[in-house]
Amino acid sequence: METKIAIQGIKGSFHHQVAQEYFASDFDLDECMSFPDLVKSLLENKTQKGVMALENSIAGSIIPNYALIDRNNLHIIGEHYLDIHLNLMALKGQQMEDIKEVHSHPMALLQCAPFFSQYPHIKLVESGDTAETASRIQEQKLMGIGAVAAPIAAKLYDLEILSAGIHTIQSNKTRFVIVKTENKELPKEEINKASIKFELDDTPGSLATVLNVMNNSKLNLTKIQSMPIIETPFQYSFFVDVVFEKYKHYEKAKKILELMTTHFKVLGEYKKGEQ
Repeated sequence: METKIAIQGIKGSFHHQVAQEYFASDFDLDECMSFPDLVKSLLENKTQKGVMALENSIAGSIIPNYALIDRNNLHIIGEHYLDIHLNLMALKGQQMEDIKEVHSHPMALLQCAPFFSQYPHIKLVESGDTAETASRIQEQKLMGIGAVAAPIAAKLYDLEILSAGIHTIQSNKTRFVIVKTENKELPKEEINKASIKFELDDTPGSLATVLNVMNNSKLNLTKIQSMPIIETPFQYSFFVDVVFEKYKHYEKAKKILELMTTHFKVLGEYKKGEQ
């Protein structure tokens, strides 16, 4: 049976590009216009796996997605880092001066703001997805409208790239995670990264003690993200990523952390992605 993958966005989006790069074999796509729709697709067994952006090297963490993974008991089974290349594209045969409006995801427009400041005649319009505008331009033959999207979108929708690499900071990476509803994926010897979640009260030094345990257990902390617990003021949940050389070191730390923290939860154990 062909695997069906849920992505946020449509063909030609960065999520589609990650799916192509991560899954070597053939797969079918479920194009979801929002991350909650993607989660629903997995929970209803319409798809077996999903691709979700989790953090960007410029914009930081996509915090609602941490909450979605946690609340719906999804498991992270892998990760993939993608270099984000943003390009201005439009129907063929047009020049920059012909473009009156550019549509794209607000995050993409933000990352290209200095480029567009050179073209005050262009109106920037936010849309739900980078590839969706590219698709619409081709479908409706929209002259004077440009899209900011990935090179894959220009190829897929037969658009001309008017300007390539228009994002301000050239080293622009997004970390995507591969999620599913169960966590039976890799043998222990192949696992060298884990995402965990726990809660702490506001006792002085409690977080420092937890970090000390990780350090003593030979775990390298690569990410820590705190989120306030709305129901209990001044208490926090922490989402933490750790890498390790030996699974047994992580296993030992996990047992200690389960005792030291409350609501300890493993969000995923997987193989570290190439950065």
